[in-house]
This record gives sequence, structure tokens and C-alpha cells, in this order.
Amino acid sequence: MHRLPAPRAAWLLAAATLLIGGSAAAQPIAALDTAASAGGERSGQENSFGVEVASKGLWKEAAYRWEKAVELDPQNPKAHNNLGVAYERSGKFEEALKSYETALELMPSNEQIRQNYELFREAYERKKRKDRDAARSRRR
Repeated sequence: MHRLPAPRAAWLLAAATLLIGGSAAAQPIAALDTAASAGGERSGQENSFGVEVASKGLWKEAAYRWEKAVELDPQNPKAHNNLGVAYERSGKFEEALKSYETALELMPSNEQIRQNYELFREAYERKKRKDRDAARSRRR
């Protein structure tokens, strides 16, 4: 029986859970549409490549691709969402929050963006409470 490496298996399980409507960690979104401008098209290509490398566990490369996608087309909500996912995974929570909020502003009707944002907000608020509680305990 062929077994997937643990990080990839976990990512695929989370993606499958999200696709069937369950709760999971935030997930990247592939660019399913093409933009009219050359910058928009290149942004979509960078976004798609970022999703591909993220699925292989190459999160630094994915973040680089999504940063490029946002640079090429600041109005690309999927790239902003995906950048939020990458920042969240690397512990850059303030940057993740900004990216998710931008994605949501650009495409408020997208359920996956909304779900990623809400999952992140819940986890981030729990982390901030835990950090505050730990700091209080150290002061005592």
C-alpha cells in the first residue's frame, strides 16, 4: 500500500474535509478564471503555481508566488487569500490577517475566502488569549 508523506497527507485530508463542507484549516484557492489584463493573467498563473507547490509542502515558494501574484494584480482576491494561508502557516499572523481581510473586501461573496477568514480569526483570537494568559502567569 502506498502511503503519502505525512505533511502531504495532512494537507490532502484538510482539503478534502473543506471540499465536503467540514471544518478544516484555511486552504489555498486555485485561480479558476482568467483576467483580461496581462498583469491579471500573470497573477493568475503565479497564484496557480503557488497552489501547486503548496500542495507539495513547499510553503516558502508558494508564499513567494502569491506575493508576486498580488504585486502583479493587487485586485486578485484569491492570491490575497492564499498569501494569508501561507502567512498563517509561517506564524506571520498580523500579515495573515491583513491578507485575509483584503481578500474578503475584494470578494465578500466567496464562501471559501469567508470560511478561511473566519477559521483564522477564531484561531488567532484563541492564540492571543492564550498568549495573554501565559504573560499574566509569568508576571505572578
